[in-house]
Amino acid sequence: MAEGNYSTVTEFILSGLTDKPELQLPLFLLFLGIYVFTVVGNLGMITLIRLSSHLHTPMYYLLSNLSFIDFCQSTVIVPKMLVNFVMEKNIISYPECMTQFYFFIGFAIAECHMLAVMAYDRYVAICNPLLYNVTMSNQVCLWLVFGVYSMSLIGSIVHTTYMLRVLFCKDDIINHYFCDFFPLLELSCSSTFINEVLGLSSSAFNIFLPTMTILSSYIFIIASILRIRSTEGRAKAFSTCSSHISAVGLFFGSLAFMYLQPSSVSSMDQGKVSSVFYTIIVPMLNPLIYSLRNKDAKVALSKLLGNRSF
Repeated sequence: MAEGNYSTVTEFILSGLTDKPELQLPLFLLFLGIYVFTVVGNLGMITLIRLSSHLHTPMYYLLSNLSFIDFCQSTVIVPKMLVNFVMEKNIISYPECMTQFYFFIGFAIAECHMLAVMAYDRYVAICNPLLYNVTMSNQVCLWLVFGVYSMSLIGSIVHTTYMLRVLFCKDDIINHYFCDFFPLLELSCSSTFINEVLGLSSSAFNIFLPTMTILSSYIFIIASILRIRSTEGRAKAFSTCSSHISAVGLFFGSLAFMYLQPSSVSSMDQGKVSSVFYTIIVPMLNPLIYSLRNKDAKVALSKLLGNRSF
């Protein structure tokens, strides 16, 4: 077996979500609408936070980074996916595939840990409000965000480096709508043992650790909410927490379904459906759940639009 980065496959064909002709146009319009909504929502949130001085707080600084990650993740995946609905064959070259794989891994890892950092921020704000300005100072926020992007960079470099060592000579059809980890390994004609061990261990770390952080934070948050005497206050707090937990559960649940189980051809079609949630649906929902449900964001938006009587 030849060594190095040589691959007998110079381009791949992405099979997409479905091969049924009658579904191509409806799905194209659906995902185009979702992508436009995602771009407008996330870029709009970044712009709103940047232009509104009273939103220059740790919470909104983290929110703007989450919006940036969601925008980039969606842009890495969806445009190429839309091509599959209008072209007979959605061809992607080997360098383009590896590039897409690199950025997808990086932004996926970044989102996992950014959600954990945001949950910790809310825990400090609700459970230790008097120490919030010290615990979540600007310097601490910068270091937390730096840590998130550092882990995503290291993860994407390691995974892509080992993926470049894989030889592809079985087939050129990827049973997915983008260059994902397990669908690529299905096409390998060389040993993928190291890739699979690395993938499972990395997935366990990047999914399990943030999930435990988020669950722990919200357990303490809910305990604090239960001590609120006002029934209306408890209802509002629970409404906000439930929406946050729903989004987090949808994201990490779909990730776990795809990456924390052994790959198999039989489960790959289900994996494609699961992938839609963490690559497309959640980036669209996050601006609504984390930002537009927030009173401060609504007030800032009304002021920005000149509607002082909001």
